[in-house]
Amino acid sequence: MRFVLAVADSGSLNRAASTLRVNRTTVLRRINAFERKHGVRLFERLPNGYTLTDAGNEILAAARGFENAIVSLERKLTGQDLRAEGLVRITTTDTLLASVLPVPLAKFKQEHPGISIDVTTTNAFADLSKRDADVAIRPAIDPPEFLMGRRIGSVAFAVYAVTTLDEKEERWIGPDETLAGTSVAKWMRTAMPTLQPNIRADSLVSMRELCAAGAGLAALPCYLGDSDARLVRVRPPIPEMTTALWVLTHPDLASTVRVKLFVDYVSSVLGKQRQLLEGQRPRL
Repeated sequence: MRFVLAVADSGSLNRAASTLRVNRTTVLRRINAFERKHGVRLFERLPNGYTLTDAGNEILAAARGFENAIVSLERKLTGQDLRAEGLVRITTTDTLLASVLPVPLAKFKQEHPGISIDVTTTNAFADLSKRDADVAIRPAIDPPEFLMGRRIGSVAFAVYAVTTLDEKEERWIGPDETLAGTSVAKWMRTAMPTLQPNIRADSLVSMRELCAAGAGLAALPCYLGDSDARLVRVRPPIPEMTTALWVLTHPDLASTVRVKLFVDYVSSVLGKQRQLLEGQRPRL
């Protein structure tokens, strides 16, 4: 069932193998064996990937039920863990990991040596209901309703340059299509609908580096731009891009000692950085 779910979710043997941490041949062998044993074809093998057949969709529905029951049980068992040790998996953004998070993570680890930390960075919310992560630290206007957590404060955005460049030069660095849903991309589409950026990038950290190299103006979160001595603001924070910073977890995990310790600690430390987050500190 794990192999069926992985292929169905990814549509690819290679991506399923990467998710399951096995090789492609193993995935193919398991899927073929399942089909032979039950006399059913689960997937159509197409040039652009694997697509579920009608029978495959029925099997997938049953597999989802098993998966949800197991993950729910795991969350509840983890929630009863009273030890200040074990693994805490964190999902966050590259901008936070490149600015305000490294020091808190290092200090937390020093204070709690029995707790291990895994950090992943992504532009999308990890599915905490499936235990993809235990804690999410990320900007959001409306976080998923099934999660619980703390709103640390507002996140301001401003326009930066390596020097006080004239915005009329029209040299801008923009996000590519992978960041189309970000507040930066939305603001640029609204404020400058005809603009063709000088360079596009798939990460705000990359945009900062390009900006610092003199490639053009860039709209960045203030905690990222103001903490970089190479950059200066060319205008005050822009309200239309404002979002909020959240520290979130699943309700089933909120009472787990290691998760609670981490959430309490990082929320307290980030709360002390509200001026930077809200664009009230032009320089660290």
